[in-house]
Amino acid sequence: MKRVRMLLRVSSNQQLEADGDLSVQRQLVKDYIFSQSDWQLDEKEYFEGSNSGYKNAVADRNILQEALQDAKAKEYDILVVYKDDRIGRRMWEIGAYVMSLKSFGVDIYTVKDGCISPESDDIMGQMMLALRYGNAQKSSSDTGMRVKDTAQKLVQKGKFMGGKAPYGYKLELSGEVSKHGRALHHLVVVPEQAEVVKYIYELSLHKEFGAAKIARILNEHEVYKNRAPRDVWKCGTIVSILTNPIYAGYTAYKRRERIDGRYHKLESRDWVYAEKPDPEITIIDENVWNRTQDTRKQRGDKYIKSPENKDGTIIRRNSGMLALIDVLHCGYCGRKMTNGSRYNYWTIKDTGERRTSKIAIYKCQNAWSGVPHNKTSQYRADQIEPMVFEALAEYIGKLQENENVFTQIEENQNRQKVIKQSELDREQSELKNIQNKIAVMESNIPNAMTGDYPLSLEELADIIRKHRELEKKHKRIVEEKEAELDAMKVSMDDWENIRSRIPTWQDVFWNADTTTKRVLVDKLIERIDITRDNINIRFKINLNDFFTLPRITDYHDVPE
Repeated sequence: MKRVRMLLRVSSNQQLEADGDLSVQRQLVKDYIFSQSDWQLDEKEYFEGSNSGYKNAVADRNILQEALQDAKAKEYDILVVYKDDRIGRRMWEIGAYVMSLKSFGVDIYTVKDGCISPESDDIMGQMMLALRYGNAQKSSSDTGMRVKDTAQKLVQKGKFMGGKAPYGYKLELSGEVSKHGRALHHLVVVPEQAEVVKYIYELSLHKEFGAAKIARILNEHEVYKNRAPRDVWKCGTIVSILTNPIYAGYTAYKRRERIDGRYHKLESRDWVYAEKPDPEITIIDENVWNRTQDTRKQRGDKYIKSPENKDGTIIRRNSGMLALIDVLHCGYCGRKMTNGSRYNYWTIKDTGERRTSKIAIYKCQNAWSGVPHNKTSQYRADQIEPMVFEALAEYIGKLQENENVFTQIEENQNRQKVIKQSELDREQSELKNIQNKIAVMESNIPNAMTGDYPLSLEELADIIRKHRELEKKHKRIVEEKEAELDAMKVSMDDWENIRSRIPTWQDVFWNADTTTKRVLVDKLIERIDITRDNINIRFKINLNDFFTLPRITDYHDVPE
């Protein structure tokens, strides 16, 4: 008796219903298996739920990989599917997969066509196999285009084309049934959420608040903070609500497009809109919605240098990168500060000359995203950097006064270096082992091409590809470990250089460019945490081991 397993796949959630495609598919496959006198159905069943056989590669489909590994382990002899497209719809990949199963002694049968696995020496059969899945791939491509064209026409007529309901709505059964017998849903307004949507548009249009500020207001509101779609309001959610025409009653299509396996947002001019609004789902008046789009665009444009300013004299208070950008953290939430610099524009009345200046600012990423943050969230660079630079000069000066400090630092660092070196050696050894395996497999490619190797050429190529990815991963780890080893200590040369420059330390910071300042900061500082009242500097060398004086100078309040 031949051991038989069946593979079932459905490409949508609707097919998972009890009376949907899945139950019918399973019964047809079982009937076919029971009609074969020398077949015995195994208790294990392979099932893929809501997974496209056209969009997803074989390597990314865990069920197919599991069936392949079980075949390699000689657990069964025949795999039965309802139709050949249940295996997949990718011409080259599925053909190679069928032949991989064949190499392990497993044939694929379909209820419709019987055995579809050609022998390894049947070139014509393999060509027909490729043609079979080539037609399946083309059919899926053609279907996809028809679905898109149909969806576009339906959206233009005001139909909602499925998916997750936007904030402010829920999905309910419409009472309509598709030609495939599936119950259709439609959007229904959720009153308490619609109230929040109206408030968001009011803040944007009449208060001219940005998305981040609106998110903060909602997160601080006693009622609205509990109505956030994912526990907390964020600026991305606000932007989505403010730009979705569904709130004006217009369904839209092609707001994003799948390219190379990833979705990309499209410009609003490329969207497909309903020809007229649906009053049943309208939350925001169409005039209000359009005015909101205009004001948001104008508000965004004013931060972009307009064409008439192209010849203006640029006055910058900070040219280049912020010196503390890699080490400065918000002292309230711990999030790394990011660049929040902004521009000011003005015109000289007497000459008409257009001018602009840049104010360099560090801002907290959490607060910028609208996460609740009731403390100071941004600081001007020209007010906090001098404090840090002065502290650096003060503490390095103390190091110079103690001749034995560097010896003790070096001893501490050498102990850490041994640990880091051991970690690096281990990763380098693993990397070399992977590279040796790749070399062995690549040397056997000619044997795989002639059939004198246990694995087929496709299988060998797939394993080599996976090992190449593993090699890249370990190379990155090795590079990181090497960088950590280099950066963990202040070397003797660094120390002597620092000692020689201490007399002119103030000049180094006050007169050097931002890049030089940033290098010096990264060399000596591990982390800085800033609040309105304090700047806490954590040095890479532990100065507390050598000095009893306090490390933080009292600078009183830190200017916002």
